[in-house]
Amino acid sequence: MIKMNVAIVGGGASGFFAAIRAKSKNPNANITIFEKNQNVLAKVMITGGGRCNLTNTFEEISDLKHAYPRGHKLMKRLFKQFDYNEVYKWFEDNGVPLVTQEDLCVFPESQEAASIVNCLINEAKRLGVNIMTGYKMEKAVQTEDGLFMLYFKNGKTQVFDRVAITTGGSPNINDLQHLREMGHGIEAPIPSLFTFNISDKKILALMGTVVNPVITSIPSTKFRSQGPLLVTHWGFSGPAILKLSSHAARYLHENNYNVDISVNWANVVNRDEIEEYIKNIVNEYPNKQLASLRPYDMPSRLWTYIIDKLSLPKEKKWSELGKSGINRMIEALTNDIYHVKGKGAYREEFVTCGGVSLSDIDYHTLESKICPHLFFAGEVLDIDAITGGFNLQAAWTTGYIVGQNIVE
Repeated sequence: MIKMNVAIVGGGASGFFAAIRAKSKNPNANITIFEKNQNVLAKVMITGGGRCNLTNTFEEISDLKHAYPRGHKLMKRLFKQFDYNEVYKWFEDNGVPLVTQEDLCVFPESQEAASIVNCLINEAKRLGVNIMTGYKMEKAVQTEDGLFMLYFKNGKTQVFDRVAITTGGSPNINDLQHLREMGHGIEAPIPSLFTFNISDKKILALMGTVVNPVITSIPSTKFRSQGPLLVTHWGFSGPAILKLSSHAARYLHENNYNVDISVNWANVVNRDEIEEYIKNIVNEYPNKQLASLRPYDMPSRLWTYIIDKLSLPKEKKWSELGKSGINRMIEALTNDIYHVKGKGAYREEFVTCGGVSLSDIDYHTLESKICPHLFFAGEVLDIDAITGGFNLQAAWTTGYIVGQNIVE
């Protein structure tokens, strides 16, 4: 095998997977990971609430665009080489037993992200991968003979034959300026997984309430999602909201996170079906008070809130609703409107959309079309996903593909 010096810039999930695969394929190659922080894999350590939701079974994903709002076509092609089944097998083969939850999210059996982090670090060290921390790359310059001169913030420079950029996502476009200067198109990075700030103080009084499942949507758009919704002291969170924020990330950004959202508490799309359901309650329990029967097993605090929102007395009997009352109740159950005024603050464990334009990347190897022997993996690419282990899966897959090809 050809002796070559390879730099992996970024010590996260995709960077480690790229380094491990590259060193496994070409043991003679000199592979070095450069991480700007003092600790590698810091984001992996906190993902999934510190338990590390490392992938998903994909059993409920009929089309990858449902999981990857941006980059689904590329991921579909890359999965033919290395998908979630291979990831599952890789970690188990490397001494990390995994478990699959009812929601199809995959975690280490230990329920500790450290199991994943230690596995990656130990495997990289076993193979002889160099790990350098405190090295923030400021720019890379390709010389006339095709080599790369890397300039680091600490004033040091090093020369490499091949380079992989695996620096992850960033809300600051300036962090990607050096890649733009090399000729790559950059899609503006913005947050794509976040919670919604809601101004309605009465709904916020229900903080801690979980409704599962609901349908959330943005009126007059095609953006919608389904899943559990959590009421917090600042607004709405939970998978239903995070999925919606992911698919509608650019739309929400363009509207300054100042939009209306609709919540379908019944999780039923067909209005006629809900009308029949309500009328059956009226016919079977005409003398029951509204507060004593909760449609669709709705949490009691939420049902009380909706009755109050409709200005209906809790003691009112179901038979006294009338046609107008039934229609208003159906509207409240299926199209409850709330105003979003801002988003949750950006947090390190959350995700950004945007990054290096996929049009500048070879879909088979993830090599730059602009600069030969420069590769990209992970969230620095314009690939992002909904919550549930899909983003880490993208990191493992793209990292593996880069590692496979960077030492060719």
